[in-house]
Amino acid sequence: MDGEIRNLMVVGVDLVGLARSAKRAGYRVYAVDYFCDLDLRAVCEECLSVRRQEIGVSAGGIKSDTDSQAFLRMAKSMSENHQIDATLISSGLDDHPDVLNELNGLAEIVGNHPDAIRRVRRRESFFGELRRLEIPHPVTSVVHSLEEAESSAKDVGFPVVLKPLEGFAGLDVRKAEGPRQLETMLREVESISGDGVVIQEHIPGTPASISLMASRSGSEILSINEQLLGLREVHQREPYGYCGNIVPLRIREPTAGACEHIVEKVSSHFNLRGSNGVDIVIRDDGNPYVIEVNPRFQGTLECVERYLGANLVKMHIDACIHDHLTDIPGMPTGFITRLILYAQERAVAPDLTAFEDVRDIPSPGGVIEEGGLICSVITEGRSRLSSFKRSLEKAYSIYGVLFQTIQRE
Repeated sequence: MDGEIRNLMVVGVDLVGLARSAKRAGYRVYAVDYFCDLDLRAVCEECLSVRRQEIGVSAGGIKSDTDSQAFLRMAKSMSENHQIDATLISSGLDDHPDVLNELNGLAEIVGNHPDAIRRVRRRESFFGELRRLEIPHPVTSVVHSLEEAESSAKDVGFPVVLKPLEGFAGLDVRKAEGPRQLETMLREVESISGDGVVIQEHIPGTPASISLMASRSGSEILSINEQLLGLREVHQREPYGYCGNIVPLRIREPTAGACEHIVEKVSSHFNLRGSNGVDIVIRDDGNPYVIEVNPRFQGTLECVERYLGANLVKMHIDACIHDHLTDIPGMPTGFITRLILYAQERAVAPDLTAFEDVRDIPSPGGVIEEGGLICSVITEGRSRLSSFKRSLEKAYSIYGVLFQTIQRE
């Protein structure tokens, strides 16, 4: 990339942590987001959004198939009205290489080239390459009919996991325990996915992710994180729906060594650059199985930054442009939790600006649909339990304010 970067365009879903990091790194930030929450607007020069938040109006919810063309239209508008030097990508566009190619033409993406993103997101070929690299992973195939699904499930053995071909954040993911459930779940996921359904061996264990930084010269693990999925405490209705993370996940040395092997092999083989995430399941025997690669900034960003005492946008740009992997400062201590809150029923967004360490703050007076995102909270603690308990306490305080709003309607 030629020239100095001053103006960064951040594009995708879940941008608050990324935009705040870019702002702290000294860049002017322009956001193309899904909702454009209050705290995102506060750090951006301008923010465009797929959905608008207005008093008395529902902004709807996020689905596994985001409106990728809307992101592209807004990015074009942003680049026409401002001198954008480079683009950073968050979640929501991983499975849209055509859109990523056009974004790259507007203002070069700092990080993975769209071709590299395509390689890790093509399920059948990706898992085939993992097999050749001898990296543990669930047996995975893409099916287009019930007959194909039944054949695949028979080969793998129940239970199996079904996923949309395009998706993120664990939305619309289902587990089938037997043939009857398989037919029902396939029909549900098929109605969303369209071009095929991913059917995957179910690996029991602890859901986790690896946050890594990669350059041309090598890669390093930043942290290994516990994933919070499908938590009833925050009214997540999706069984595998993303509810946040706890950083770090304490693991034994053999598991850490296996994760280092995965990162080294995957980042080198797929030519990954900058900030990337690898979703894994750690079995009870300590062996990590690769579920997928997220070839862009992840939802763990602020937790990892706090844990390391570092700026991930600065580290990302150093790795991608200067081929430099920043030394991790000091010895991290403590635990950081990000907990995402969802609405138990349809509600009007209260004013949450008085709460400390709340992110993704909605505009007061806007309508949040049942199951919709309210906000997220970030808490710290000396132990995993204390950090998580603080996040739940803050969540219950926010639910209390929300409940009062519902009662007044």
